[in-house]
Amino acid sequence: MKITSKKKTVVVREYQLEVGTVQVFENYMVASFNEGATITLERTYQIIGISEIHFRDRDFGYISLRKNSYAIDPTVYNYLRGMENLKAFAIVSKKEIDMHNFNIEKMFYKKPMEFFIEFDNALAWVQKRLKINKGSKKS
Repeated sequence: MKITSKKKTVVVREYQLEVGTVQVFENYMVASFNEGATITLERTYQIIGISEIHFRDRDFGYISLRKNSYAIDPTVYNYLRGMENLKAFAIVSKKEIDMHNFNIEKMFYKKPMEFFIEFDNALAWVQKRLKINKGSKKS
């Protein structure tokens, strides 16, 4: 799985968490969790906190790189769904189990969420969603 983009991007900040790594870019975040990690509500609050530091007053996207196998508490999506400025949620993986899990996760999230095999396609979709939402705001 290709996880880097051909386009030049600048990492604003990188966070090393107990469960993995979160990279913050200009208008999106990329998270990659460790093998065997469990993403609980408590750990999700760390990621929400990071998003509030960098994207408090503006829209952003989130890309989950599923290089490793890990568990996610599905109730996490109830909290993520309430984040008004999270406009796009993309999952990148080549594993069939991740595609199956995505279909379940999508039922909990109920907002724009897509599955991709290539990182560049996920990034393009996130950027497109952010432009659509930017254009629909009333000034």
